[in-house]
Amino acid sequence: MSTKLYVGNLPYETTESDLQALFEASGQVASVNIVRDRATGQARGFAFVEMGDAAAAQQAVSDLDKHAYGGRNLTVNEARPMAPRGNGGGFGGGRARRESRW
Repeated sequence: MSTKLYVGNLPYETTESDLQALFEASGQVASVNIVRDRATGQARGFAFVEMGDAAAAQQAVSDLDKHAYGGRNLTVNEARPMAPRGNGGGFGGGRARRESRW
């Protein structure tokens, strides 16, 4: 079973193939996803790397956490599930608002 890792403090010019090569030293890499800004396409300085198995993921964390890369010290740990977001919207339903004015 594959394990997803969070990789933070990446130099903005890092590519998927750069990360793949870096993490392959610790084991099989299933996928690499550098998170980018939707509007500009600029890398946001973090990524998710999915390792082939839990042992490879643990090896990658021990090898690469705090590892100097591109003038920065990487943060590597097991990815946590995304926290639930609010409903959004921002206006809270217009009808009650309109009725309260009268």
